[in-house]
Amino acid sequence: MRYLIAYLFIIVSMVSEMKVMGQSDISTATHWYNRATYNPASIVRTEYIYFSSTVRQQWLGVEGAPTVFNVQGSGYIHKLHSAFGLSLIGEKIGAVQVYNPMVTYAFRISNNEDWSLAMGIAGGVFNRLVNGSLFQAETQVDPSIPYGKDLYSSPDANVGFEFQSKYLIFSLSSTHILSINNSDQFFLNSNHRYGALIYKNSDPDLFNYHIGLQVVNRTNLTVYEGNLSLRFKRPTLLQSGPRELFDVGLTYRSTQQMTILLSMNVAHNFRVGYAYDHSFIPGYSASGTHELFLEVRIPSNAAATHGQFATQEDWYH
Repeated sequence: MRYLIAYLFIIVSMVSEMKVMGQSDISTATHWYNRATYNPASIVRTEYIYFSSTVRQQWLGVEGAPTVFNVQGSGYIHKLHSAFGLSLIGEKIGAVQVYNPMVTYAFRISNNEDWSLAMGIAGGVFNRLVNGSLFQAETQVDPSIPYGKDLYSSPDANVGFEFQSKYLIFSLSSTHILSINNSDQFFLNSNHRYGALIYKNSDPDLFNYHIGLQVVNRTNLTVYEGNLSLRFKRPTLLQSGPRELFDVGLTYRSTQQMTILLSMNVAHNFRVGYAYDHSFIPGYSASGTHELFLEVRIPSNAAATHGQFATQEDWYH
């Protein structure tokens, strides 16, 4: 019964179409490597303790252009069938800065060797600081512009669940659910709904691949995103399996943007990645958008999924 109530709560949060303001969620191109940015259920990684960080610079060379950083860490406790995580998201756009610390919890419902289902929730505070002294108005003293520093804060929460089998991942989540029906909070963020379907193949010794489709909805705006990624490996002929080498990927969004993804294993469980965004909209920006990604995985010897995922490399994305 408790699972049914939780599912109903998640579904209502995801499909709600109540009026909200148009503040956008943070945008990252490397979320295909780390889905926990938008879905707290994705921190259920039973094979290892996970750390990641992302820095994103949009429209390089443009004054006041958006800069985003995202730091996350999570670990799974097998006796509790639960994962716990911390994250900090920051964003700066011109005179506005955002800081969004969150604590994440996810519960793994199934220990089945063929499939698993996880539910997750994240809670924290959403802060938006507006520094009016940085505004450059045409009128020297414009009474409509707040020239001081104003801090807007509000409790924040994300929910989601994720189904995984050996070859499929199905993900549904909703971010900033406490902003539903708060249309007067202009400087806070609005509710977003995410859905993703990923087909992955981790059997070959020389490479893995995944094909994914993500749909993002915010009020009357819906964005579709497709991704194809290849992860190349080197056979070791050992019981631990092949060694991961590097990744290449390509993403296209319905907003007429394309992303090239590259990453390399500089050590066995340490990955460095780079993403470049290019827009096909005339006059949008000639500078492009750049993103750096770091990933650290600490193997867990008490993994509960060894029957399904014999090695860490098999737990692909």
